[in-house]
Amino acid sequence: MFGITPLGWVHTLGSLPAIPLAAYMFARHGQIMPRSVAGIAYLVFMLIGAGTVFLIAHQPVSYGIGSATILLLIAGYGVGGITILGRARRYLETAFLSLTTFLLMVPTVTEILRRVPDGHPLVTDLKSPLLLGSQAALVVMLVLGLTAQFITLRRQGRSIPG
Repeated sequence: MFGITPLGWVHTLGSLPAIPLAAYMFARHGQIMPRSVAGIAYLVFMLIGAGTVFLIAHQPVSYGIGSATILLLIAGYGVGGITILGRARRYLETAFLSLTTFLLMVPTVTEILRRVPDGHPLVTDLKSPLLLGSQAALVVMLVLGLTAQFITLRRQGRSIPG
């Protein structure tokens, strides 16, 4: 179904839960919360997706996205413990983890448009206006989302005495 191999299904179904987890955390907290239950689950599912991409990838860009995702996850989940960075660590954590969601959504949207409906996909060309428009919308959402997150962090920083 959809031209996906069994290993491809492991990759797809392994990373799929990260999408509603990210949506929940963005809606509830305005950011990925790495030290929450949802944040730990997000990390696990993202690592499954990013790790298995190396086994199924057909395009060199897929290796780059997988590698970047893993590096951003490590940085995003680790930067909170680097106290020397002060307030900057909250901004870095937010940026790194928001970028992981972006790197999840770009191939997800691309693959959905290239595979659905089964046998007659909406997009057959990587230069399709629908695909390029969808990817551009993701970039706009990333920029607007990061801007909103940084404004919120700045406001929270002002309300903390010290």
